[in-house]
Amino acid sequence: MEYVYAAMMLHSAEKDIDEKAVGAVLKAAGVKADDARVKALVASLASVDIGEAMSQAIAAPAASAPAAAAGGSAAPAAEEAPAAEEEEDDDAGFEGLGSLFG
Repeated sequence: MEYVYAAMMLHSAEKDIDEKAVGAVLKAAGVKADDARVKALVASLASVDIGEAMSQAIAAPAASAPAAAAGGSAAPAAEEAPAAEEEEDDDAGFEGLGSLFG
């Protein structure tokens, strides 16, 4: 994760995201950088518009928050449903006995 944060910091500072810069940020943070991981990160970010990706990442949690709230309110209803079904099952059993004697 530190590698991605280093790239985000460089983007925020409007600096070039290259192996040397990412390595320098990681070193300054006290992280021993793995050259292969730095190289892979820089290569994978070469074709990515980081500003757009960050804005989508920020918007995504806000968009999913109402869905989470709706999901949270649906959970108590789901918990109540089995209790109602159990009561119906008890009544169904007595109706069957009534028909035997009736």
